[in-house]
Amino acid sequence: MKALEALGMKALRSLDPEVAHGLAIKALQMGAAPAPGKITSPRLATKLAGIVLSNPVGLAAGFDKNATALNGLAKAGFGFFEVGAATPKPQPGNPKPRLFRLSEDGAAINRFGFNNDGMDAIGVRLAKRPSSAVIGLNLGANKDSEDRAADFAKVLAHCGAHLDFATVNVSSPNTEKLRDLQGKSALTALLQGVVETRNDLEKSVPVFLKIAPDLTDQELGEIAEVAVETGIDGIITTNTTLSREGLKSAYRGEAGGLSGKPLFVKSTKVLARVSQLTEGRIPLVGVGGISNADEAYAKICAGASAVQLYTALVYGGLSLAEDVIRGLDRLLEHDGFDNVADAVGSKREDWL
Repeated sequence: MKALEALGMKALRSLDPEVAHGLAIKALQMGAAPAPGKITSPRLATKLAGIVLSNPVGLAAGFDKNATALNGLAKAGFGFFEVGAATPKPQPGNPKPRLFRLSEDGAAINRFGFNNDGMDAIGVRLAKRPSSAVIGLNLGANKDSEDRAADFAKVLAHCGAHLDFATVNVSSPNTEKLRDLQGKSALTALLQGVVETRNDLEKSVPVFLKIAPDLTDQELGEIAEVAVETGIDGIITTNTTLSREGLKSAYRGEAGGLSGKPLFVKSTKVLARVSQLTEGRIPLVGVGGISNADEAYAKICAGASAVQLYTALVYGGLSLAEDVIRGLDRLLEHDGFDNVADAVGSKREDWL
């Protein structure tokens, strides 16, 4: 199976990146993708903001933007996965080309700009979701919105009944001035609105905040303070970076957010700092540059209760998820941890 996947991945990498991504979604819809099913062990079983997970390895938002491959992803081995970002109205996003492979760097640059089918269409698909999976939705704002802060609450109100968690995404670099919402006063107002909307839902939906890796220490301190004060349920660290330090690829000058291997150290340092600032009061999800079990384990030891993959799948295929999950289990066993929760933050100081 892995040999066939390797051939398929080689073929996909010969195509335009966005075309290849669309074909990968099609493969999931048709069942032509690795499907190991639920992977767990006593060491891997964990909770994230009250959500029971078979394992702590998830898929980040952006892969299945429009929630069209839910059944395929539910069989791919992930402990949880996140779809979207979804905005109130459909929008085409930025002009193409807007996705670039940086193969020499094990990275990607995207400037999609929240292209999606809108909350109505995505909500219909989520209503038919597989009940066995843990599924979250990344909440976004329309580019032309007069009140972007209100857009996040609007999407949550519309789709919340079908979610296990929701993520407030104010950290994408591809919607002009969106990251301005990470400022203390703007973020407080935004999160208060989202939490109020969540509290009005018939079911309890944990709310996470996804932050950028390019924040100053003062900004991280303010975000941690706001997160605790507003009562959100978790922080996802981090989104893509605007940094281009050390890149080799010819595409390194393209505008957009950089993800993949070059982001690993930067995002893990931010994770460790946020873990220190929040003092365990809020669970964290580590994202950015994970391409193997050792790196997933490093994120957990730096303070993450769970992790998410994305860009590494472009190079390693969907079966990489199973490799990371099983490898993480072996690492926990080797270090004598009975459960992944015991390893969280155990080596945080190494990253500070």
